[in-house]
Amino acid sequence: MRKLSLTTFILIGLVLGVLTGVFVGERAEILDPIGNGFIRLLQMAVLPYFIVALPLGFGRLSYEEAKLTGARLALFSVVLWALAIGLVVLLPLMFPQLQSASFFSHSMVEPAEEVDFVELYIPANPFSSLSQAVIPGVVVFGVALGIALIGVPNKQQLLTVLDSLANALGRITGFVVKLTPIGVFALAASAAGTMTLEDLSRLQVYLVAYTIGAMLLAFWLVPMLVASLTPFSYGDVLRATRDPLVTGFTTGNLLVVLAMLADNCKQLFKDQEERSRRHAESVVDVALPIAFTFPNLGVVLLLLFIPFAGWFTGSPVALSDYPKLSVLGFFSFFGSVEIGLPFVLQQLRIPTDMFRLHVVTLVYIGRLATLLAVMHLAGLAILSAAGNAGWLRFRPKGLATFAVASTLLLAVSIGGGRWMLRSTVDQVYSKDRVLTGMRTAKYTPNGGVHREPPEPIEGTDQASPLDLVRQRGELRVGYDPEGLPFSFFNDRGELVGLDIEMTQALAEELGVKAVYYPYDKQAMAESLNGHRQYDLLVGGLFATTRRVEKMRFSDPYLDLHLSLLVPDHRKEEFSSLKNLRRKGPLRIGVLERPYFGARIQQSAPNAEIVLLNSPRPFFEGESDLDALVMSAEAGSAWTLLYPNYTVVMPSDAQLTVSVGYPMPLDGSRLENVVSRWIDLKRKDGTITALYDHWIEGKSAQDNGPRWNVLTDVLGWGQVTPADEAIQTSQAAGSSYPATR
Repeated sequence: MRKLSLTTFILIGLVLGVLTGVFVGERAEILDPIGNGFIRLLQMAVLPYFIVALPLGFGRLSYEEAKLTGARLALFSVVLWALAIGLVVLLPLMFPQLQSASFFSHSMVEPAEEVDFVELYIPANPFSSLSQAVIPGVVVFGVALGIALIGVPNKQQLLTVLDSLANALGRITGFVVKLTPIGVFALAASAAGTMTLEDLSRLQVYLVAYTIGAMLLAFWLVPMLVASLTPFSYGDVLRATRDPLVTGFTTGNLLVVLAMLADNCKQLFKDQEERSRRHAESVVDVALPIAFTFPNLGVVLLLLFIPFAGWFTGSPVALSDYPKLSVLGFFSFFGSVEIGLPFVLQQLRIPTDMFRLHVVTLVYIGRLATLLAVMHLAGLAILSAAGNAGWLRFRPKGLATFAVASTLLLAVSIGGGRWMLRSTVDQVYSKDRVLTGMRTAKYTPNGGVHREPPEPIEGTDQASPLDLVRQRGELRVGYDPEGLPFSFFNDRGELVGLDIEMTQALAEELGVKAVYYPYDKQAMAESLNGHRQYDLLVGGLFATTRRVEKMRFSDPYLDLHLSLLVPDHRKEEFSSLKNLRRKGPLRIGVLERPYFGARIQQSAPNAEIVLLNSPRPFFEGESDLDALVMSAEAGSAWTLLYPNYTVVMPSDAQLTVSVGYPMPLDGSRLENVVSRWIDLKRKDGTITALYDHWIEGKSAQDNGPRWNVLTDVLGWGQVTPADEAIQTSQAAGSSYPATR
């Protein structure tokens, strides 16, 4: 009976792991320590391998060979990077038409982190780089040591020692590789058990597009390019890379397959005479660590997430932005994806909290990127080593055939992907239902919600507002029915929002009921001071100078960021205040004329400032306005209802304004109580929790537990409705603490 190969055992472990994850669901997380332990075992010999392999590889070369090797590495890297960037530009053609929008993300206004390339690539202390696993710094040190070793006389003894060390490290890796099926099983089970079906459905456009791009690069473009330029066949390249490809995909860690990949690539040159073979092996040992420190194809193709994020949030990347995307993204990835991707999202004005979705996809995309990176490194190493052996051949006919076949394959792949996604992706817009379907997180109004303003209260001139609250046993709150996301009616007709929950919590602490009435924005001061209809007002109201003259404001409970709301297709026109100054007459709506109208007039002297009582006429096209000034937090909520509009934060100006609760001018005691209460709620986490829920929409939808066969089919461990209610109540209590 024929003995099964390691590749077969790895694939068996992968399949069994996926089936286990689907069967037991999130319980498969128990296998995480096994998977993590396996990865750490594989990593154990990698950094020492860099320190040994680079000096050994360079030490066997002459200065001329080292120079040619570096030139070939640079040339072939540029060619492969260009292929990946080309796919980043072309693959979004398969995205179906979709209307979308997103909740506000605070990262929209955060400055992007910068990458210190000097610190990353030039190690002041190589041993510190080793201890902190700063791979670029380790490789630069190894390269410097190797180049210096080229000209050292009598170096053969040292090379012999380094060769023995390299063999010893290879034996360690070889032993650990035998454990790969077990490690792969644990990793695959945990991944399959924790990634939800909802995540897959939501992200299928990106998953499909990236998969098509990765498959084209890993199994056609790179191996066929190698086959077109060297004597090796397409099959030779795949046979040399199949075990590292499978191991890289299942572990999601490129570092752990380097030693295995180096050995497999060297096997392609085993039939050469001794001297040529050893030089080719030296080039492989040099090429792999050096190429590892630069962005690989798997990383570069991750730039595809940027067009996807724009498509997903309703802020599509314009064709004119692709050069900026390519340059910024590529050079940002020289540092790390974790820094580079949010930076590019911010530069293109796409909500950077979309990075969270990228993290979700890493369960699958991360492994696919590693598989592609393995083929990238293999291609560079084989091409560079073949060049060193004098085996590179420029064959125009073969390259032309390869180019034509690749073009046809790409066209078929994009066309097929577009047809499949149009057939499977639900293109019906539903984010509006997410917003209007939101429920209170904890504090539900229980004192009554009215749809008409209250009658003026007579004979209360001698009583303070706080005394009136105590006498009535109720806190009269004026609400704005269109004050999204602070106060609005949901699809059940319930009054909800951040301010509604805040004032309900305040009433509970005061020992009274909160009663809600709508108010007239044009008569806020009169309704508080003269008619005494309300004790305080809500709706995300800015504490502007004019308002503070007429009403007493509590301490601020939030800082909001001013923005412009514009139609999607006009966002570039309003991307900076300089653009406004250069434009002709504009009609810009504001909800607070004295303060915001004056600020906008300074930026756009030719603009006509129009005061609006409600944002709705702008969104419904009744006001003939070019833009509307609104907080980015509230504007994001409105774009969920009207996805044809987008929030624009001008790149050359940021304005932050505080919001508080207006009260009667003579309500000093009430204002003091409310302000101190706000401070308590800020410190105990209530405001943060409500902000996450209503502003950022983090818990707008409850996805529930992950589906799995054991629970949902066989019924084992199923939670009863009563248990679920208890768990929900306990979770709510712990998430939104109240000071009693």
